[in-house]
Amino acid sequence: MDPVTTFLEQCRTDVDTTLAARLAVSEAGSTRLLDAMKYSVLGGGKRVRPALCLAAAVAVGQSGEAAIVPACATELIHAYSLIHDDLPAMDNDELRRGRPTTHIAFDEATAILAGDALQTLAFDWLADAPMVDDQTRLAMVRELAKGSGHLGMVGGQAIDLESVGKHLSIEHLESMHRHKTGALIVAAVRIGALTAPDLDPGQISALTDYARTLGLAFQVQDDLLDIEGDTTVIGKPQGSDQARGKPTYPSLMGVEQARQYLAGLLSNALTSLDSFGSEADTLRAMADYVVGRTY
Repeated sequence: MDPVTTFLEQCRTDVDTTLAARLAVSEAGSTRLLDAMKYSVLGGGKRVRPALCLAAAVAVGQSGEAAIVPACATELIHAYSLIHDDLPAMDNDELRRGRPTTHIAFDEATAILAGDALQTLAFDWLADAPMVDDQTRLAMVRELAKGSGHLGMVGGQAIDLESVGKHLSIEHLESMHRHKTGALIVAAVRIGALTAPDLDPGQISALTDYARTLGLAFQVQDDLLDIEGDTTVIGKPQGSDQARGKPTYPSLMGVEQARQYLAGLLSNALTSLDSFGSEADTLRAMADYVVGRTY
């Protein structure tokens, strides 16, 4: 098993264990609501965002232990966003990670509430994150709010919905995905870096550049997988974006140019880490993984 696969498997184990343990002691007025939350969060997934959070902590000299709860908070936000993206009012998807989407497995109202609950739970966990001080917790909360709100992920989803059936420029498409996909990836990396008590401004700047570029690369690869991937592998219907008339990089550039653009993004992401030594090797490997993944 190659090093990045080993790292991702260990991250997935650690994140899943922490998520399951914390959700097991969570209280809710409705058992059905809590079941829907667990179904959405614990139903598999690559755990890329928490892995990036943990890898960023290592890059600035911290242990993964200090970043595990913040990493899980980013996954709660990601899980909530998937629930809401899949709703009939949004993308109207029935399959996610090879299973029925939350609104199909439960019902639409429960799915909406589960997403709402996971979003607020993420900030609850950050506000009480262990092994960091109150000032750092506040900074982490601010990063996650910016990355997931109207200036980040939610704003990007709004632009995405407004763009269906329209012809966008590459610049407009890039702006949309810097918000929709990239902003939470940036937040995950910056939150991991914030576990360092004396974070160097040059380091956070370099890591932010890396994350912004990687966020775009993640989306380009997603777009390519939508037209080239296997439904049984990617866990959602192949060609669903194309069927809905959603603008994608391959639809605007063509497949071959999209692949070339992806290669350039990978190169730029790796260049962003030139000021780091071997402590950032996991982040470098994560960039290779993102552009080479098949699901």
